[in-house]
Amino acid sequence: KLSPFERSKYLYALARMIQKNSRFLSVLETIDNGKPIRETRDIDIPLVARHFYYHAGWSAKDTSSKNKPIGVVGQIIPWNFPLLMAAWKIAPALAAGCTVILKPAEQTPLSALRLTEIINDSGLLPKGVLNVITGLGEEAGAPIASHPDIDKVAFTGSTEVGKLITKASAGNLKKVTLELGGKSPAIVFPDADIDAAIQGVASGIFFNHGQTCCAGSRLFAHEKVYDKVTEGVAEIAKSIKVGPGMNDKDGSQMGPLVSNEQYEKVVGYMESGKQDGAECLVGGTHDNSNGGHFVHPTVFSKTNADMKFVQEEIFGPVLTTQKITDDDLNSIASEANNTEFGLAASVWSKDISTAHKMAAKIKAGTVWINCHNVFDSALPFGGYKQSGNGREMGFECMDNYLETKAVTVNL
Repeated sequence: KLSPFERSKYLYALARMIQKNSRFLSVLETIDNGKPIRETRDIDIPLVARHFYYHAGWSAKDTSSKNKPIGVVGQIIPWNFPLLMAAWKIAPALAAGCTVILKPAEQTPLSALRLTEIINDSGLLPKGVLNVITGLGEEAGAPIASHPDIDKVAFTGSTEVGKLITKASAGNLKKVTLELGGKSPAIVFPDADIDAAIQGVASGIFFNHGQTCCAGSRLFAHEKVYDKVTEGVAEIAKSIKVGPGMNDKDGSQMGPLVSNEQYEKVVGYMESGKQDGAECLVGGTHDNSNGGHFVHPTVFSKTNADMKFVQEEIFGPVLTTQKITDDDLNSIASEANNTEFGLAASVWSKDISTAHKMAAKIKAGTVWINCHNVFDSALPFGGYKQSGNGREMGFECMDNYLETKAVTVNL
């Protein structure tokens, strides 16, 4: 019932509070997730605050009387960016005037709990507007999806679970938006800035241990530059220092995977690739003997679309590579689109015409040109095909939390 201006004021104030607590939140995020403290401190937490600032602006600009809050929103978030995913969900819901029930991943609940405490202890929100429920998916997530008094579910996670949530939500036909898995291609043309492409492809797969839904996990490099690109990415992989996330002084650049379950999944995919005939250029090693679930950055060659680990989402620091032997853009697009996913892609070329033509042919919600993993609060993000529906970020995500009402008056 608050006015858009009032909602804008408290979102702005919440952003300031997040900034004031940024040091503690970044440490908590690293302890919970394992990612290097330099990433949580310099990337994750600043982006969290930015999303609240951004949506404070949209809330103040909502002058339309026909857009109404959808109501009670259930939000289920993953463990790869725990606090950032919470911000992606909470900020637009509050900006729209909805109430929230947030369910963080059971592996990483600490930062979401602390964020909720910070917000609720501020006294800015009426009691009961923002709530958090922790627990396993079956015990806490499934009831959110099926509950008749929840008007909308927003989920980020695996495609498999996304399908279950869609089925569970059918009881009251609640609205559902899904941001799901990916198997994103990185396409390098021979005229690309090869040094920049090498850096970008490496960052695209190794950032956040490869535990990123839009990770550039499939490299397609033209045969004229394939060897140089793959060798360059392999050299970067060798140089990445793997260690505990809190070891900032020792320069840890990649921490452990989030759990033993994820560790075994990634290791299993690497072994599957080897059995199918893929050649490991670098990495392929792993270690969980000291209590951490460490997988070293890995690059495979001699892979093809028939291999299981090329088709399925690994969600780890594992890159598969293939040569482009055909200059026809339709043929290249066919290879890039040969997956059930359609979340993101990157195209590397100095020819902006070629890049745009390629981007138009790729079935993905985001296509980066000469970059990868570039995000902004104003850019909508989401997928085609089995990568989900709806969009996060940008004004488009406000549609997730608003109902449109037409009122006709006969005077």
